[in-house]
Amino acid sequence: MAPPPPSTQERKSRFMKWLSKLFKGGSSRGGGARYPQFLGDENMVWHAPSTSVDDRPRIDKEKEEIDRAISLTLSEDLKRQNGCRWGKNNDEDIARALQDNLNLPKYPPYAPAKHDNLNLPSYPPYAPTLLYPRMGFRTCGGCHRDIGYGNYLGCMGTFFHPECFCCRACGYQIIEHEFSLSGSDPYHKSCFKELTHPKCEVCHHFIPTNGVGLIEYRCHPFWSQKYCPSHEHDSTARCCSCERLESWNSRYISLGDGRSLCLECMESAIMDTGDCQPLYHAIRDYYEGMNMKLEQQIPMLLVERQALNEAIVGERTGHHHMPETRGLCLSEEQTVTSILKRPKFGGRKLIGMRTQPQKLIRRCEVTAILVLYGLPRLLTGAILAHELMHGWLRLKGYRNLSPHVEEGICQVLSYLWLEAEVMPGYRSAPSTSTASSSSSPYSSSSKKGAKSNVERKLGEFFMHQIAHDASPAYGGGFRAANAAVNKYGLRCTLDHIRLTGSFPL
Repeated sequence: MAPPPPSTQERKSRFMKWLSKLFKGGSSRGGGARYPQFLGDENMVWHAPSTSVDDRPRIDKEKEEIDRAISLTLSEDLKRQNGCRWGKNNDEDIARALQDNLNLPKYPPYAPAKHDNLNLPSYPPYAPTLLYPRMGFRTCGGCHRDIGYGNYLGCMGTFFHPECFCCRACGYQIIEHEFSLSGSDPYHKSCFKELTHPKCEVCHHFIPTNGVGLIEYRCHPFWSQKYCPSHEHDSTARCCSCERLESWNSRYISLGDGRSLCLECMESAIMDTGDCQPLYHAIRDYYEGMNMKLEQQIPMLLVERQALNEAIVGERTGHHHMPETRGLCLSEEQTVTSILKRPKFGGRKLIGMRTQPQKLIRRCEVTAILVLYGLPRLLTGAILAHELMHGWLRLKGYRNLSPHVEEGICQVLSYLWLEAEVMPGYRSAPSTSTASSSSSPYSSSSKKGAKSNVERKLGEFFMHQIAHDASPAYGGGFRAANAAVNKYGLRCTLDHIRLTGSFPL
């Protein structure tokens, strides 16, 4: 009766005993000579143990068990899944133990890649073989050198030394278990969020997600200022001129009537009636250069918000831009409080403003032109150009015009003046930069008419406001009037309005 097959534990015990005897230099049986074998380019000497004829069947069985163990190891390695993982070669400790027993240099053992086949190498007849790694086995995607053995990272089909797996943004090593990928570039999660997640330009925090997990924010159509939706309803101040929200890193100036002004707009703000006179006369000269001279001297006053609103109530005719009216062409006799002396800075507020009531008497079709104080020079000039066009139409006998036509053509004159200031020579229209030198100490263009980049950008914004106004009279009227002026010219358009009360098609 045949003996039962040896168990796994018995085979392992016999295998380790065989290795122990082998590494001690030979077999206990027989006394044959030892023959050296030279393997590879290192000329390392292995002493093959002497054997007898009786030992060959046992050794063949042990070799078969070694081959089966190696095949099992390779099969398990092939079953590993692809993806990003940290790895450590399983046979590293065994190789080191074998080399310690042999007192040989520590060369790393061979670990085949996943795409290698399972054809096992040939072995010498009665000696174990040390397998060497092939050149270019694994190449680091960071330093482009062979990885060898030890810890490594496999990611998207590429391998890295741990110290070579670095963030594309900051350049520091990624040691976290979770990271972000953009294409094939790795990032720390925090670095990737800094690069891709929008920040609020008011509170400077990451814009939060809404109830469905989406990043929701508001963005100004001209300035591209991104901010949290909550800032539209909290106490965040908005510049009454450029419409930008106040950042937590800066402070706006309070004008005392519910309005706030950013520091950039404050640089060229016109604060009292005396400051505005040079600009007003320059715009009258601009009209004269367009062959639209104003014969009568129309008074012009800079007023506070409350005074302007009271004047609107007393005016029985006219169409007003809502929700904020910043200029008015009066036709009725009224008493208006104007600003006589500019205020001074007191922290974040303006203090010490001096006003005086002034009775306006009607001597022609136009009583006076009122403009809100505290606005930048270009915005103040655009309002003056608009209101002077109202005065010119009334003085020249243009009667009973619809708001669409009258406000539209007035907006065209405002736009043309801004265009001459921001882009002089664009339509060969006269510029008022030199003639409109303001005496305001806030003005960045008060001496030589040269405009800073900040003021030029503001002018472009005011033109954008006119062109994209959503109201039917101011926005729709401007676009219709501007199309007519571009096609037929200003003079022909005005003549057609006088005859028909509408724009030429």
